[in-house]
Amino acid sequence: MGVAKKTRKFGQVKRIIGQRDARLRKNADKGETGGKNAIAAKSELVREIPQVSSSLFFQYNTALVPPYNVLIDTNFLSHSIQNKLPLLETLMDTLFAKCNPIITDCVMAELEKLGPKYRLALRIARDERWERLRCDHKVYADDCLVDRVLKHRIYIVATNDRELKRRVRKIPGVPILSVGKHRYVVERLPDAVEK
Repeated sequence: MGVAKKTRKFGQVKRIIGQRDARLRKNADKGETGGKNAIAAKSELVREIPQVSSSLFFQYNTALVPPYNVLIDTNFLSHSIQNKLPLLETLMDTLFAKCNPIITDCVMAELEKLGPKYRLALRIARDERWERLRCDHKVYADDCLVDRVLKHRIYIVATNDRELKRRVRKIPGVPILSVGKHRYVVERLPDAVEK
């Protein structure tokens, strides 16, 4: 007779535990903290949705009526000078209504910091015809303009700054005015006419 094959019994086989097995102490500790972080992240995930202005009808801002309040940025003034555009007359021609150019203290401070190269823009900004908005904070002018527009959606933002335009585009119902091709261009103003 032949020799019977001897197979090992299941319990006698030495088992090897993998390095990533959850039963190991170091992996169990990681799993617990990961579980706690996941639960904490879920509980912290509270979305804050800003209150939408009551003057917005979808993307149409009903609070934006003539006379328009135009918040002017530093580079808008400098581009207007480079293109030899008179500020108030061109604004009225573009918007077909009376306009109130508004310059904040932050924009004035930025113009003063830029030095003698922008002294003509500074002289235009100091004109008595423009309305001045007082700022008690000392922050970057773009942040000041975005903050004002977020609080009160009654302004048109006049700027040529790409970054500021990108930030203002995220705010619904706020039109953007910029200088291009020797004229002012309006973006997102209802009933705006392209010449």
